[in-house]
Amino acid sequence: MALITLRRNFCHMSDFWIPGAVAALKIHPANHVQKVVKDRLRVWFCSLQPELLRVRFHHSYCKNFHSENGNDLHPAAEPWFSQVQEWNQLEQGLKNEDEETLYRRRLNSFLSPEEVLSFLSTLDTVPISLASAALHRICEVGKRDGEQRLPQGILENSIFQALCLQCERDPSHLTNAGLVMALQSLVMVPVESSLMLSLMAECQSRLRRGSLEAHHLCLLGETLVRFQGSGSETLELVICQLQSENLETFAPEDIVAIYRILQACPEKVDQHQTFLNSVNSFSLSIVSYLSPKSISHVLAALVALDQTHALPLVIKLGKYAVRCIPRFTNEELRKVLEAFVYFGHSDRFFTEALEQHVAALCLSLDPEVTSTVMEYCSRKRILSKPILDAVAETFVFQSEKFSPSQISELIEPFGKLNYLPPNAPALFRKLESVLFAHFHHFPPKMLLRLLHSCSLIECHPVNFMSKIFSPFFLQRLQGKESYLDRVSLAQLTQLFMTSVLECAFYKGPKLLPQCHVTSFLTPCCSLETPVDLHLYKSVVIGLIDLLGSRLYFASKVLTPYCYTIDVEIKLDEDGFVLPFTVDEDVHKRVALCIDGPQRFCSTSKHLLGREATKQRHLRLLGYQVVQVPYHELELLTSRFELVEYLQRKLFSQNSPVHW
Repeated sequence: MALITLRRNFCHMSDFWIPGAVAALKIHPANHVQKVVKDRLRVWFCSLQPELLRVRFHHSYCKNFHSENGNDLHPAAEPWFSQVQEWNQLEQGLKNEDEETLYRRRLNSFLSPEEVLSFLSTLDTVPISLASAALHRICEVGKRDGEQRLPQGILENSIFQALCLQCERDPSHLTNAGLVMALQSLVMVPVESSLMLSLMAECQSRLRRGSLEAHHLCLLGETLVRFQGSGSETLELVICQLQSENLETFAPEDIVAIYRILQACPEKVDQHQTFLNSVNSFSLSIVSYLSPKSISHVLAALVALDQTHALPLVIKLGKYAVRCIPRFTNEELRKVLEAFVYFGHSDRFFTEALEQHVAALCLSLDPEVTSTVMEYCSRKRILSKPILDAVAETFVFQSEKFSPSQISELIEPFGKLNYLPPNAPALFRKLESVLFAHFHHFPPKMLLRLLHSCSLIECHPVNFMSKIFSPFFLQRLQGKESYLDRVSLAQLTQLFMTSVLECAFYKGPKLLPQCHVTSFLTPCCSLETPVDLHLYKSVVIGLIDLLGSRLYFASKVLTPYCYTIDVEIKLDEDGFVLPFTVDEDVHKRVALCIDGPQRFCSTSKHLLGREATKQRHLRLLGYQVVQVPYHELELLTSRFELVEYLQRKLFSQNSPVHW
C-alpha cells in the first residue's frame, strides 16, 4: 500500500516516471533527491491557488508502513522518513514565501470592504504587510459617491479595527511600500486617529534616515498633500529629497506624482523652479509613456505652476493627447482644453479629433465639457462647424442641464465666430424661453455679454432691449462700483446702435446719453480689432503711389458713430477724391478696411462677428466699405501689383470713385 501511495504522489514528475522509482530513491544520494524534488515542488507550489497550498503530504508517510506482501518499509527513524520530513519543511517554506503574494492577488480581486473582511476572517494569522495591503484595499473599494470616509459599519468592524491596531502598534516592521500604502488608506479613515500619528512618526523617522526610495517618496508626498496641505514641513523634506534623486531612475508615474506635489504648493514655485525646470526637460522623454490621465494631470499642473516657458512640453503633450481624446474622461478632457486655452496652444489634428469626439457624443455631451470645448474654440478663434452644430443640437434638447454661466459660455462663441448653425431658429427660440424663465438668475454682465453676442450674428434681442436699457438694469450692472466699466458701456452703446440701425420697429426705452461711449476701440477688450501695422504701412505706400499724395486720404479716423476706420477717402458729388482736410462738399466717404489675420477666424477667410458687425453698420451709416483682406495682399509680389490691386478695389467699373 505504501508503494502505491508513493507512486501516486510522484507519478507526474518525470524523474520518477519509471518502473523502478523506489529503487531510484534508494540508489541516489539523499541530497540529489532533495535537489530534484525541491526544483519540481517550487514550480508546482508557485502555480497553485491559495486554497491548494493548504494541501499537505499524506500523514501516513510519518508512520511505519506495511506492504501488501507483509514486508516492512522504512520506519520513522530511518533515512526515508528524514527525506519526507525535509520535503514537508520545504513545502512550508514555499508556502510562507508565496502565499502572501497570492493573498495580495485575492485582495485586489475584491470589490467591497465586506468581501475583504470576510476573506480575512478565514485566515489564522495576518502578517503586518498583508494587514497594510488589506487596509488599503478596504479604503480603496469603500469609497462612496460624495463621501470622504468609510461607512460607520466598516469603521466599527472588529476585524477592521484589528487591522488598524496591528499597523499602529508595529509600523517599524512595515516595508516602505506597506508603510506608504497604510498611510494612503487613512484618507477614508478619521484623520484624528492614533494610527495616523504612529504612521506619520515612522515616515518622518525613515525620511531623516534617508531610507525611502524615490517611488515611495512620491507616494508619500502626494499623501502628505492630501492630509496636511502645502505647509507641511515633512512635505518640504520630501521635496528636498526628491531633488537629490536622479530623474533617470524615476518611472513615468513618479514624474507625474512630482508635478502633482509641486502643484499643491504654487506659492513656492520660485523656490523650486530649478528643480521644476529639470523635471520639465526630462518629461519630454517620457511623454509617449504617459496614460491619458497622466497627460491631463501634467497639463493641469503646468497651468497651476504657470510654466509658460515650458511650451515644448505642452506642444508634445498636445500631440500625444490627439490619440487619447476618445479615452479621456470628461474631467480629463476639460483639463486638457483649459491648458491649451491657458498656453494659447492649438493643433489642427487635435481639433479634428475633438470634432469627431464631440460629433459622436452629441446629445450626451457633459455641460461642463461642452462649455470648455466652446471656450477653446472661441479663444483660439476656431470656426469648427461640426463642434458648433453638435453643441447647438445639445442645447436645444438639453437646455435644462446647463447653468447660466454654461449657457453664456456656449452661446457667446457663436457671436464671436460669426456663425449661425443650421438649427439657428430652434436654438434662439430655446435661448429666448430660457432667458424669459430665468432672466434674474443671470448675473448682469454675463447677461449683457450674452445678448451682445446674439446681436453680432443679427439675432437681435429685441424682446430684452427694454430691460437692459432700463435704469434698474444699469444699476444692477454697476453693482457696488462707482461707475460702469468701459467694456459694458461699449456693449450697451453698440446694442443701442443696433436697435437704431437694424431694428427700426423697436420703440422701447433708449439708452441714457451718459452711458454712451465715443469709441469702440479701447486698449483692452475692444469691440474692434486694431489694424495690422505691417499691412497698414504697405497699403499706405500703395495709396500714395495711386493717389499721388498723402493728402488724399486719412488714417485711423474715429467716426461720430464710435467706429475707427483704417483709411478714409472723401468723395465729392461727382465721385472725385477730395483732400482729407476738406469737410465741405463731401458727398460720400469710402471706408477702407485693412483686415489682418486677427480679424478672421483662425486659418479661415471668415470674418469675426465684431468685424462683420462693424462693416455692416458702416454700410448702414452711408459709408462705402472697401475690404482689403490680408489673404489677398499676400498674393501680391511687387509694389506695382499692389498699386494695380488698390486701383481695382477703389476704381472698379461699377464704382463712382474717380481717380
